[in-house]
Amino acid sequence: MRRYWRASILAKNLVLGGFLFCLVLLIYKCKNPEIASDYFAIPPVATHWNGNGFAGSTTCIQCHSDIYKSHINTAHYKTSARADSLNIKGSFKTGENTFTFKDRALFTMIKTDSGFYQRSNFIHNQLELARFNLPIDIVFGSGTKGQSYLSWQDDELFQLQASYFTPADRWTNSPGLENLRAKRPVVARCMECHSTFAKNTSPDKRGNKYDQNNIIYGIDCERCHGPGAKHVGYQQKHPEAKLAKYMLSYKDLTRQQRLDACALCHSGGNREAIEPPFTFLAGDNLKDFYHPHKEEGSGSLDVHGNQYGLLTNSACFKNSPKMDCTTCHASHENERGKSERFNLKCISCHSQSTSSCKKEPQQTAISMTDCITCHMPLTPSKSMAVQLDGIKTSVNVRSHFIAIYQNKLPQN
Repeated sequence: MRRYWRASILAKNLVLGGFLFCLVLLIYKCKNPEIASDYFAIPPVATHWNGNGFAGSTTCIQCHSDIYKSHINTAHYKTSARADSLNIKGSFKTGENTFTFKDRALFTMIKTDSGFYQRSNFIHNQLELARFNLPIDIVFGSGTKGQSYLSWQDDELFQLQASYFTPADRWTNSPGLENLRAKRPVVARCMECHSTFAKNTSPDKRGNKYDQNNIIYGIDCERCHGPGAKHVGYQQKHPEAKLAKYMLSYKDLTRQQRLDACALCHSGGNREAIEPPFTFLAGDNLKDFYHPHKEEGSGSLDVHGNQYGLLTNSACFKNSPKMDCTTCHASHENERGKSERFNLKCISCHSQSTSSCKKEPQQTAISMTDCITCHMPLTPSKSMAVQLDGIKTSVNVRSHFIAIYQNKLPQN
C-alpha cells in the first residue's frame, strides 16, 4: 500500500511538472512569437555568426524596387564586387595598361578569355628576375577616388600591387603598398568595411582566409537592416501584412546606435577589436565590439576613414541634439556631385535670419549656393596616398569637420 501511495504521488508530481513546463513554454512563446511556422524558410546566400541568414538584396525588389534601383548606384553598394569588365575602371589597352614601380618591377594588366590578370615582372639591373600572373578576382572601391584589386590564392585573399587612380586616369601603386610586394593579405577588418558579410575561416576569424560561398559583396540592404531571410520569408507567407517583422527599423534606434552603424567603418581603422569583425550588426553598441578612439581634436583625425570623429568634434553636431549622419545623407541615393542638396540641408538650420556668409563679395555667389565647399573642404588624406611618377600624392577627401576655415576658398 505504501509503495502504491508513493507511486501515485510521483505520478501526480510528474503530471504537475509537465503541466507547469507546458505553461512556461506557452508563456515564453507568447512573449517570443518567433516560430518557424511564422515564415517560409528562405535558402540563405550567406549565414551570419549568430545563425541568421542573409536573403540577398535582390529579394528586396518585390516590395522596395525604387529604393533598390537607387541604392545599387551608390558608392556604398559598389565598394566591392566580383571583377568583370563593368566593374574594373582601369584600362587594359596596350600603352594604358602598365605601371612601373621604381624601376624594380613592371605590372601589366591583361584581359583574356579566362579572365583578368596582373602580370608582375621583377627587374634587377635591367634583367628580369621573375614573371608571374595573378588573377584579378575582386574589385575594391567604387571608382570615385580609385580602385584596388584582390586575388584568391586557394582560400586566401590578397591585395595586388597595382591599383587604378581615378583623378589621374591611370594605374599606380595600391595605397599602403609603398614597398614592393606583389600581394598583401586582405584581413577581415578590410572586408568588414567593403562588404556586407564575409565568413572568415581563419582560426581567430581575423586573418585572410574566407569561405568564398559565404561572401556578400558591397554594402547592401542587409548590412544596415540586418540579415533578412526571416523577414523575406515572413512577407512571402503574409503578403497582406503591413507591419514588417524580423527587420531592423532605424526609427527605433537611439541616436548613438544610428551613429554607430556608420562609425563601424567611418571612425578610423586603428581601433582595438574586442570581438572579431562582422560580429557587430546595426542596432548594436559599437563600444561593445571595438574600443573607441581617444579623440584628440579635429587636427589629429584623418579625413579618410574618420568622418565620425570629425563630425562629432564639430560645433554643428555638438549644438544639434538630434543630428546624425542621416540628417544630411540619404543612404539609399547616389549623392555624388549634388552639392545643392547639402546646401539646402545647411540652410535649413542656418537660415538668412540667423546667419550670413562672411566671404568676400566676389566669393559670395559661390558660398551662398555651396556651403560645403568652404565649410567642409576637400582635404588631403594623411593615410591614403599613391605614387605618381615617383611622387607621393595624397587623395583628397571631403572633411566632415564643419567649421569656418581661414584659408582661401578651397577648390572642388
